[in-house]
Amino acid sequence: MFDHPSYDAHEGVHLFEDEASGLKAIIAIHSTARGPAAGGCRMWNYETGEAMLKDALRLSQGMSYKNAMADIPLGGGKAVIWGDSRKDKSPALFHAFGRAVESLQGRYITAEDVGIDVSDMAIVRQETAHVAGLDHGEAASGDPSPVTAKGVYLGLRETAHRAFGTDDLSGLTVAVQGVGSVGGYVCDHLAEAGANLVITDIDEKALADVAGRTGATIVAPNDIYDVDADIFSPCALGAIVNEKTLDRFRVKAIAGGANNQLIVPEMGELLRRRGILYAPDYVINGGGIINVAAEISGTYSREWVDEKLTRLVATLGEVLDEALSTGTPTNQVADRIARQRIADARTA
Repeated sequence: MFDHPSYDAHEGVHLFEDEASGLKAIIAIHSTARGPAAGGCRMWNYETGEAMLKDALRLSQGMSYKNAMADIPLGGGKAVIWGDSRKDKSPALFHAFGRAVESLQGRYITAEDVGIDVSDMAIVRQETAHVAGLDHGEAASGDPSPVTAKGVYLGLRETAHRAFGTDDLSGLTVAVQGVGSVGGYVCDHLAEAGANLVITDIDEKALADVAGRTGATIVAPNDIYDVDADIFSPCALGAIVNEKTLDRFRVKAIAGGANNQLIVPEMGELLRRRGILYAPDYVINGGGIINVAAEISGTYSREWVDEKLTRLVATLGEVLDEALSTGTPTNQVADRIARQRIADARTA
């Protein structure tokens, strides 16, 4: 564990199994320097336990950096459940997961992520108070996906301003990978802004719905990397910028809502050399956790959320500007700022 390439000095990595419900889960806590570790719960049918562990560790670290860049009083953590969200869900499983969260005594606060929805979190809430993203309660904010998508859209404009000299997206072609809870809303924003959309997903119904209301062109999942577009917007799973896809991109910018888009950090430099401007994922997609932070505070304020979102987009612009002016990969600039903010909080 301690020499795992994705370990990065996690404060705690907790494995849970409940035989009766079939729960197999990992809760990784990367840092509580800025506050309790907050991050969603993902349900995915991993090929191996090693793949599950790697995902939990990388996502947890990403949440630490994301929360630091969003300047909210939360640390970083993540939960992953091993299973097929289309057929393995049950009330018993989420009750067991709720008990697992409760056992950490508030050091980790959970919410929705890939494969998990508000109704699942409502069951978890019956076992623990350390849940956000609910649609009922005094400070409930519901599904954070629309806020994440709004931030991604604003970040796309910020990125376009640096890559094309204007934040006007009308007439630009954006290839969107994944049109689920975040990607679908991103497509709506882009279509309203006049962008031409090319989309893909493994969910054919979601594709049809989004194409029907936006006029998007549908391509096969593996063909999305070859689309002749201006911007590639990954809004599904991570590691999509890798040695197999790197030379296939025909875009000037990559900016989307997916977590951990670079399979390894070195991909940031390789994108820079190819003249592709990369919006660091944990900066551009921080809108959802800002929304969750407002709920966790106990007094949800949409005004506070919007102010934080505006500041986050400005932070993205500062990262891009520094990277362009110094010839540094954007992910390296963002990592340095995030690590410094966490270190400052730990010292304080």
